[in-house]
Amino acid sequence: MIKLFKIKDQKREDAANSNGSAPVKKQSAGELRLHKDISELNLPKSAIISFPNGKDDLLNFEISIRPDEGYYQGGTFHFTFHVSPSYPHEPPKVKCKTKVYHPNIDLEGNVCLNILREDWKPVLNINTVIYGLILLFMQPNDEDPLNHDAAAVLRDNPKLFETNVRRAIAGGYVGQNYFPRCM
Repeated sequence: MIKLFKIKDQKREDAANSNGSAPVKKQSAGELRLHKDISELNLPKSAIISFPNGKDDLLNFEISIRPDEGYYQGGTFHFTFHVSPSYPHEPPKVKCKTKVYHPNIDLEGNVCLNILREDWKPVLNINTVIYGLILLFMQPNDEDPLNHDAAAVLRDNPKLFETNVRRAIAGGYVGQNYFPRCM
């Protein structure tokens, strides 16, 4: 009996594809939700979205953020987003491609943002994550750091922190670490 259903389904699929066009790939629920989220994006001037693999690959895209205020003003920071097909039940995986001196972004590009971890809820969306990243640049958080050295400097000596950020954005060394120019 089960074999009959498989044959019947195969005949339906063959009939649908007999018009000469390529078979249509079915989108997962996550892809449908992501398509909706991206079509409803309300990005500020300081953020740009791009699709390096083309618009057909919505699960992988990049965001460039250019803060217009705060310590990181004038820098440009690139993030990759990898979205699981089970989105929105899992948060997107976000990585910073730009090496940055930041308490909440480590030197490998991992991002510490609560909504990407324990505070993720399916009602949140890509727009929320992007605004969260922008907020990290406007208000770095020294209480939940990935880069403990940067967090300690921010907490203990904000003027030195600002100097270190400027040096890193302009391209230079902060301590033993070299940061490529990102202005």
